[in-house]
Amino acid sequence: MGRLTTHILDAAHGCPGSAIRVELYRIEGEQPTLLGHQLSNQDGRCDAPLLEGEDYRSGVYQLHFHVGDYYRARQVALAEPAFLDVVVLRFAIDAAQAHYHVPLLVSPYSYSTYRGS
Repeated sequence: MGRLTTHILDAAHGCPGSAIRVELYRIEGEQPTLLGHQLSNQDGRCDAPLLEGEDYRSGVYQLHFHVGDYYRARQVALAEPAFLDVVVLRFAIDAAQAHYHVPLLVSPYSYSTYRGS
């Protein structure tokens, strides 16, 4: 069975992004369907896969990373509204691939991602 994982790195502080809310949505039709949410741990990872088992199937998904709340908790001075409040990544999964890892490298004003291993 396949699984989807993530890892969040705070480029502004050079450390893992901990206690960041991560939501996973499946995109089918007009409205995204929330599949679940987790908080990243001290290592910037979620304690369990975001998607696995029978729920792991081909399709289009979105990850929502609530980075604005994270930077506010770190007392970073952000504009209101924040330039990056919720980072939304839309991507596709081919269930024939056993593992997808979608890391996020983020700062208050930029982010990057890639398909990790």
